[in-house]
Amino acid sequence: MKYIPFGQDDKELSEIVLGMMRISDKSVKEVEELVETALSVGINAFDLADIYGRGRCEELLGLVLKNRPDLREKMWIQSKCGIRIEEFTYFDFSKEYILQSVDGILERLQVDYLDSLLLHRPDALMEAEQVAEAFEILQKSGKVRDFGVSNQNPMMMELLKKEVKQPLSINQLQLSAAFTPGFESGFHVNMEGDKAALRDGSVFEYCKLNDMVIQAWSVLQFGYFKGNFVGNEKFQALNQVLDRLAFKYGVTPSTIAISWILRYPAKMQAVVGTTNPKHLREVSQATNFSLTRKEWYEIYLAAGNNLP
Repeated sequence: MKYIPFGQDDKELSEIVLGMMRISDKSVKEVEELVETALSVGINAFDLADIYGRGRCEELLGLVLKNRPDLREKMWIQSKCGIRIEEFTYFDFSKEYILQSVDGILERLQVDYLDSLLLHRPDALMEAEQVAEAFEILQKSGKVRDFGVSNQNPMMMELLKKEVKQPLSINQLQLSAAFTPGFESGFHVNMEGDKAALRDGSVFEYCKLNDMVIQAWSVLQFGYFKGNFVGNEKFQALNQVLDRLAFKYGVTPSTIAISWILRYPAKMQAVVGTTNPKHLREVSQATNFSLTRKEWYEIYLAAGNNLP
């Protein structure tokens, strides 16, 4: 396993993050086995959100930690807040809601602090002053050590940084070999056609420039939760390349797809949402090798992209 330095304590975080969005229907024993498997292969980073399973995912991990308090200091635990699910779904970055959310997260997890808190998606009604006040209270009280965002473009982050004193250490962004809009506009600068349209404000370049960790999510998905592209007949050319490289490196095609993400030269992490310990062991090998530049571009093109 490879690691990247992170946050105020320069903690070494694994390049693979165990995403725990899908554990809500698992037993406490199954979740404990998943956590132990992750730690055994060097994964020390765990990602949740208060809306995952309507809080049930955090509750399950909390029950594991109650039974196994020895695990807490081995784990870097991150959660997210800001999405409200009531009669309909909306976003809320108000000071009161952020503080209320963190108290709920800590209670469900049965821990005293979060290693990282992310604002979950953008809130157009965000008042940066309120976010700053909430972050200050959370940091001074010891409830949150580091902060970040998810799915935010550079100007949204600049608005936050105008008021927030703490560094924004992370941005969670959707990225996979079959989902690359963040790269397409860069390749097609000063050209005609839809792919030249800059829709995200060069967010990947911004994160690199500001030394932010990029946490890629939906790493094996195409579109917005449209399905897994590995082994999918809709992506025959891509899977032929993944299969060939999997044979070369002695790993699975999914592992190659995750290695493709980690090849991007930034502080990269891949959030892997599997609940299968065997699959988790397999994909953890993605950090054991690095694809060549030619292989990276071959995968990009096989996914249906083009270059000028």
